[in-house]
Amino acid sequence: MKFEHIPVLLNAVIDGLNIKPAGIYVDCTIGGAGHSYEIIKRAKKGFLYGFDRDENAIKASTERLKDFKNFLIIKSNFHDAKEKLIEQGVDAVDGILIDLGVSSHQIDEGERGFSFLHDGPLDMRMDKDQKLTAYDVVNTYNKEKLLKILYEYGEESNAKRIVDNIIAERAKKPICTTFELKNIIENSFPKKVIFGKGGVSKQTFQAIRIEVNGELEGLDKTLRDLASMLKSGGRFAVISFHSLEDRIVKNVFRDLTTDCICPPKTPICICGHKAEGKLVNRKPITASEEELKINPRSASAKLRIFEKK
Repeated sequence: MKFEHIPVLLNAVIDGLNIKPAGIYVDCTIGGAGHSYEIIKRAKKGFLYGFDRDENAIKASTERLKDFKNFLIIKSNFHDAKEKLIEQGVDAVDGILIDLGVSSHQIDEGERGFSFLHDGPLDMRMDKDQKLTAYDVVNTYNKEKLLKILYEYGEESNAKRIVDNIIAERAKKPICTTFELKNIIENSFPKKVIFGKGGVSKQTFQAIRIEVNGELEGLDKTLRDLASMLKSGGRFAVISFHSLEDRIVKNVFRDLTTDCICPPKTPICICGHKAEGKLVNRKPITASEEELKINPRSASAKLRIFEKK
């Protein structure tokens, strides 16, 4: 299957990064290189480092950037990007991009098991070399752990009913496919809710995907570590797709742009914290009406940009 992914908020990202012709840039989630292609076009005398866990994405992005020589793509979780960059002798960069979304290719390829719209094995691994799969989560996690995941990562108010039904069904036989899981979830809701709300499976699938790939683990630290690598005037753009991610990004960028981060009731500052930069956009940038028509999946995207002093 051809790897296709429409880059979300492309113009806003390119404008926001304020690309320098000889700058060093990092695309932490390169995917199909939609964003990277436009970055490297503008930084022809610079260099681009790309990261991804997905072998298909690495092949696709390498092909997309084949006309350029000034790039390197590394198979790695972006949480390790700072360490990997230092291994390459890079300790300062002009711009960083993280797109926290799942690619269209991953969603549309049923055998990857990311989507409730396509039947396939319960997998959801971004890195096919890792051991933990969605099958393991659904069939081996105890009730308490499943509830925690659905409440915290999926913000699913009907988590108890869904988990009870998962446990009842897996006691009969293992839950093996995305459609089997989808049916269990839909049977946990009244029929009128299913037809009125649409995709009632979305939040549960999101929660399991986040757990499988450890998407929120260490995100706070990773954002701070990467921000510390920016040169003066360097910019850090992050695209998030759900409230949990966006909250983490918002809080990290708030701290990076605030002098004192003491608790509100502290009479005098004792933290000694100094702002490291400023927000380029006070409110998150979202997709325009034109982009929504072309790419409906951009509807939940939020872009925040930080600039180093």
